[in-house]
Amino acid sequence: MSRDAISFDPPDPRDTESRPPDTGREARYASAARAASSDSRQPNTVDLGDFSRQRERKPEAIDSPQAYYLPDRTYFVRDSEFETLTEIGTFRVVAANDLARFGYKGDAGRMEREVRRLKQQRLLSEKTITAGERRTARIFSLTKTGWRLVHKSGRLPDTQALYHGLVKPREAKHDAELYQLYQKETARIERAGGRPLRVVLDYELKRNLNRDLAALGFESDVREARERIAEEHGLSVVNGRIQVPDLRIEYETAGTDRKRVDLELATRNYRPRSLAEKAKAGFSLYAPREDASRLRRILDQREITAEILSL
Repeated sequence: MSRDAISFDPPDPRDTESRPPDTGREARYASAARAASSDSRQPNTVDLGDFSRQRERKPEAIDSPQAYYLPDRTYFVRDSEFETLTEIGTFRVVAANDLARFGYKGDAGRMEREVRRLKQQRLLSEKTITAGERRTARIFSLTKTGWRLVHKSGRLPDTQALYHGLVKPREAKHDAELYQLYQKETARIERAGGRPLRVVLDYELKRNLNRDLAALGFESDVREARERIAEEHGLSVVNGRIQVPDLRIEYETAGTDRKRVDLELATRNYRPRSLAEKAKAGFSLYAPREDASRLRRILDQREITAEILSL
């Protein structure tokens, strides 16, 4: 069933977005070769569009470790490894197979070597989860140290949220599939000449909604106020509930207009009513290939015109 509509209940602390109070503050940074001269120039900011375009990573043979400083110690991380940290932190959880396929363009061997080095420095965490009947999957998430390192490096835009750890382990498989969903949708955006700018997970949307809803107080028309708040966040109220997507992508079109698309990853476990509400909210619906036909029938039975794309 769906997990992400807001029915105006009190905020769930587990959905709080992991952001530090000093976002945007530059950290001391230098490459290993320049460390002795105390060169603290800030590195280039990572462009989120690089994730979906699968830009060329620096060749492994010349990708030398660079030094990143935290109060407790110095960490040595290659450019490619830092790209991996930012990708995983942006989506909270990424499956090993998807990271190898998209992030490393099929070079699983290089991914394994780099992941091993990141785990040895306790910047990355790996877990094995159940992914279906008699199937398991490896998933990666940032440790708190890895999260601090990425934030303090200045390599990620201030507007991009970053996460570490698992908030709801029982939903880890679903959360890990959002990285694949992002890849699928941004391919469509780029075919039309667009460019992704920012990723917004449901954790961030819920946090912002709950903050504004809690500030309502005793307004005379609470329903109208709730609808106004939903609209301010680019969301809709359906059947008395603010519908929150799994993933929002903000992007720039070929004409340099800034737009967004809200995505929902539906599964066979969705109740028909929840699926119908997501469709009425205008979300772009995706589903695992084996579930897509069943979900299309549900919408047809309810006479709802909405496309369900296969993941």
